Amino acid sequence: MAKGGWKRFTQADKAYVYAGAALKKHWERLHRGDREPFPADEQVQEAWRLYHQGDFQQACELGLSLGLPGYAVANKAATIYATYLEDNEKKKLALFEESVARGEAQMAKMPKYPNAYYFYALALGRYSQGISVAKALTQGLGTKVRDALTQALKLNPDHADAHIALGAFHAEVINKVGAMVGGLTYGAKKDAAVEHYEKALKLNPDSAIARIEYANGLVMLFGEAKMKQAEKLYHEAAACKPADAMERLDVEAAKAELERPARATAVMIG
Repeated sequence: MAKGGWKRFTQADKAYVYAGAALKKHWERLHRGDREPFPADEQVQEAWRLYHQGDFQQACELGLSLGLPGYAVANKAATIYATYLEDNEKKKLALFEESVARGEAQMAKMPKYPNAYYFYALALGRYSQGISVAKALTQGLGTKVRDALTQALKLNPDHADAHIALGAFHAEVINKVGAMVGGLTYGAKKDAAVEHYEKALKLNPDSAIARIEYANGLVMLFGEAKMKQAEKLYHEAAACKPADAMERLDVEAAKAELERPARATAVMIG
């Protein structure tokens, strides 16, 4: 793991603590986005408890200690932490790279497991944004993200978060290289992006991040023409009720974005 202690999640709330049987009771709601199956192993369950309450470092460390069965929670904890809480760019990228490497191992060993591909793509996508999407595309990373997400959806067509990420792939590629090159080289299409975002919202209607990413995608694809719809999506995201630490970070990000001046010229990466 990247060296140095991780910053604390400062919006801890007892509502995000799922002790004992509460985790299984609320599992479907908590994992409506990533469709992660409820784990039989009690230590993996505990790692997810730590993740949901915002103890990201502890969740990652416990997950890693469990080997392949714990990689999903370790990778999600590391990626969410790095996305929202890590300020040091070098540490951020290192956390993404480590998750990518673990994702590669998991895909090789667990080829029928959708989240092996999704969490790999999530980490690689965030890494790509960190080094710049344009640079990532020249390195072939965009194709890897697309192919992993496509496989995740082949294995589980109702994976809402994979639909969000694939929508973002289409939007970011077109935003960086244009519709013609994006379509011919990467198969990126505006209509496909919108379809993936809409599918994600249908599958997970309580999701703040689906609305944030959809809003960002609309601005990247259509600019001022879709600004009102994007603003509406951000307001909806800010009004969502979070069920755990990650969702709280999503909601707080939406609120912060709405408070920024000149939102029309500043599209955040959700």
